[in-house]
Amino acid sequence: MERFYEKVIRGRKGILVVFLVLCVICAFCRNLVSVNYDMNSYLPEDSASTIALDVMGEEFDGGIPNARVMVYDVTISEALDYKEKLKEIDGVSAVTWLDDTVDVRQPLETQDADVVEMYYKDNAALYSVTIDEDKIISAVADIRSLIGDENAMTGSAVSTAIATESTVSEVGKITVIGVLFVLLVLILTTTSWVEPFIVLIGLGAAVLLNAGSNLIFGEISFVTNAAGNILQLAVSLDYSVFLIHRFEECRKEADSTEKAMCEALCKSTSSILSSGLTTVIGFLALVLMRFGIGPDMGLALGKGIAISLLTVFLFMPGLILVSYRLMDKTKHRSFMPEFKGFGRVVRKISVPLAAVFALMIIPSYLASVHNDYYYGSSNIFGRGTQLGDDTYAIEEVFGKGDTYVLLVPRGDTATETALSEALKELPEVTSIVSWVDLAGAQIPYEYLDEDTLSQLESEHYSRMVLSLDVDYEGEETFSLVETIRSIAQQYYPDTYYLAGEGVSTYDLMNTVTADMQKVNFVAIGAVFVVLLLTLKSISLPVILVLTIETSIWINLSFPYYMDSPLFYIAYLIISSIQLGATVDYAILFTDRYRENRQELDKGESVVATISNVTTSVLTSGTVLTVVGFLLGIISTHGLLSQLGYLLGRGTICSMVAVFFVLPGLLYITDGLFIRKKEKHA
Repeated sequence: MERFYEKVIRGRKGILVVFLVLCVICAFCRNLVSVNYDMNSYLPEDSASTIALDVMGEEFDGGIPNARVMVYDVTISEALDYKEKLKEIDGVSAVTWLDDTVDVRQPLETQDADVVEMYYKDNAALYSVTIDEDKIISAVADIRSLIGDENAMTGSAVSTAIATESTVSEVGKITVIGVLFVLLVLILTTTSWVEPFIVLIGLGAAVLLNAGSNLIFGEISFVTNAAGNILQLAVSLDYSVFLIHRFEECRKEADSTEKAMCEALCKSTSSILSSGLTTVIGFLALVLMRFGIGPDMGLALGKGIAISLLTVFLFMPGLILVSYRLMDKTKHRSFMPEFKGFGRVVRKISVPLAAVFALMIIPSYLASVHNDYYYGSSNIFGRGTQLGDDTYAIEEVFGKGDTYVLLVPRGDTATETALSEALKELPEVTSIVSWVDLAGAQIPYEYLDEDTLSQLESEHYSRMVLSLDVDYEGEETFSLVETIRSIAQQYYPDTYYLAGEGVSTYDLMNTVTADMQKVNFVAIGAVFVVLLLTLKSISLPVILVLTIETSIWINLSFPYYMDSPLFYIAYLIISSIQLGATVDYAILFTDRYRENRQELDKGESVVATISNVTTSVLTSGTVLTVVGFLLGIISTHGLLSQLGYLLGRGTICSMVAVFFVLPGLLYITDGLFIRKKEKHA
């Protein structure tokens, strides 16, 4: 390693130029990376609902209705005018209203009341709108301009459009505040006025390189876009700080600054690499998820930490050597205490707290796995947001509603009729639009209007559009999906296709729940192996992983006791992120404890270790905590907000465990990993 670092130091000017050029290129490339806000698009390609959507896209021009638009205080004539105006909006491919199912020229009192009230009730008109996926943002904006803020619209297309626009501005706000807070923390925890800016330059370069290189993926998920950069900054903050501090130590004995830097790199490589490697593994475990957001975030964050490590070992040495004289001139006293008093308090209470912690392991685990969950996107925008209030307003008048599309092989009208009649027996099915329902099984195809026929019949399939009085997800919805699939299977064994928001959410539920155990097992196992190799002890990896995992379970048990549902995707992601991001604190504490045990007894080692690591852990931990809570507070996107709160609270749980519980566990099990020759006599 020494020869390699000597070459890095000799070629530092060239390396700085290369990094500068790459940063400029990546600054341009990051604007070319598209962001996907549709969770259902990340379902596996072989899931039933994904296959159904693909087949429908090949066979039919029109998609599934993905928006509900309500206009208050309109007559039938005015409602028809609104329908025509909605159809004229660029990006709107279809609009369904009352006139598509009954003759509105006849008195409504003579029509089926249940059918009428699906579309027109209390002088309010409700339209079922299909918006093209590639024109969602502009079409939703045009619909809002048409109906005004006093009317309402909801649906997956509206959710996607609002998430796209709001998240962009919110991420910018979070990033600015996060960077300013990082700067404040660095000013408080370093001893030079210039050092914080040097660290930020290194972090900024790494974040920019990662953001720009995401172009290799073509697009990234909204979760990665919102949390990726700021998480990379918070998690890799310590690497540069640690290298600078090692450099300052080595300068006291080295003949030159170049030798001091080479020595600092050699001494810090093992610690930084082991810390970075466990973090990368924690993130990469998400790649094993079949649900696409996991691999998307895992690859981007894993790549980000790897780039941060390369930046520390290649870019930072040159940057530090260029600016060390400026750091010397701007030295100031440390603003942080030595924390010896804190260490003495911890020594007294850590063993009892470790016992309490052990008693919490099973209850916290059981609570964490018995939460209630949201699986889809229907609850992302709650009351207090425009979409949440609009959704509530529509449901208050017309109730909940979703639309499924069932494709069956074309040609057997008798079987289609029997299937339609069987489906109408379901209480949740409010209406069915299909060839056999509109024209009847006895009327030839050529007698039906061409436009209507093209929406219901393709070369190979007949399409049945089911209007349902059911939410987008939940036990009732998932049971209904199973029932419809079962009925369709009876009439068309393995030859039917069912699609819709609720159907996709059902498949999403099955996918992500199947991912959970696999991701957690691999993440824990891989981190355990890395710790086993780096710490050269069997007991220590068990202690460290158990400490952080229990912190994760405690974090995830809060929603259970608060009776607050979790977004399952946030639940999945936080498990890997909290493990990968905070196990470093436990590693740092354990390394310093073992080092102190060479000269001190157990109690003194606890006090000394607390004094040694508190500033480092607080530096990274407070940044990660604040970044998490910033995401939670600022984001109006329910999933991102919840992920932020989980990250902030989880980091606090991990820091509390490392400061107050881990010392007691190490004290109790000291004899298992400290050899006799290492013990202080």
